[in-house]
Amino acid sequence: MKALTDRSCKGFKSMSAYSHQGIREMSGSVEKVADALYGSGCLKFGSFKIKSGAQSPYYIDLAGLLSEPKALCSVAETAADAIKQIRVSERIDKLASIELKGALILPSIACKVDLPCVVVRKEAKAYGVTGRIAGAEIAEGDNLLFFDDVISEGLSKVEGIKPLQELGAEVRHLMVVVDREQGGREKLEKLGYKVHALARISDVVKALHEAQKISEEQANAVLNYIKK
Repeated sequence: MKALTDRSCKGFKSMSAYSHQGIREMSGSVEKVADALYGSGCLKFGSFKIKSGAQSPYYIDLAGLLSEPKALCSVAETAADAIKQIRVSERIDKLASIELKGALILPSIACKVDLPCVVVRKEAKAYGVTGRIAGAEIAEGDNLLFFDDVISEGLSKVEGIKPLQELGAEVRHLMVVVDREQGGREKLEKLGYKVHALARISDVVKALHEAQKISEEQANAVLNYIKK
């Protein structure tokens, strides 16, 4: 596999500089996350229509982790280590996510940090145990960490957090597996949230290219996309 061009390397340098602008990326996690996403088939390259309606040269589907236990454990362990770091200085009572993708691996993370977890349904359940909340009960004043698969524009995170806040919970920290670097982090931080990413997509493709797992063309397609 040929090396990145000088222009591509400059692109990678600019992304590296970006890491000092406030995003809380977990140290040492990039290679583990990159390997897990690539090895399980969660990270796909091509042309994909995303939620906003735009076309993307890549797509991340965390459901693929369910077919690769080692990859699932690797991502869960990385997230758990990051949560333990946060808990050194701040109280976290429960973990929360919104269906579907983040909620699929939330229990695996919760087991490793010994915290109850909560899943917010996209729509209220009309039978049995009704409402939008599944799992642990929310108590007034609970400090929740909200977990999800990726962050793009950030809007879905706000939608998922609102039902928790309506029940009296406080959500200060948001954690995602991958930051797609499309402005969502900045929007959420302006709203007062502390945003943590296990990895940024630019660093993921850099790690995969250096490991000769993806081509220069694939790496550059992603880098050019996030620069738009």
